Amino acid sequence: MSKEETSNRDSSDKKPDFEASLEELEGLVEALESGELSLAESLERFKRGIELSKHCHEMLDQARQSVEILTHPEDEESAESFDRPDV
Repeated sequence: MSKEETSNRDSSDKKPDFEASLEELEGLVEALESGELSLAESLERFKRGIELSKHCHEMLDQARQSVEILTHPEDEESAESFDRPDV
């Protein structure tokens, strides 16, 4: 196993930040588009790319929610109305 593959596996365990994930994803796309990988290598990198893509989407969704909350503080009242009443 190459040093890069070991590094990629280690990074999948600790959830890299958005920029690192995007950079790795771009590298995977370049490698896949080069056409120089074996089928097995291509599949492994494709799987890793899917993981990174999902991770990036989750982080973007969280950021979008944060922006929404910060830019529309009046919506806090409606969010509170969904709280369960004390029984």
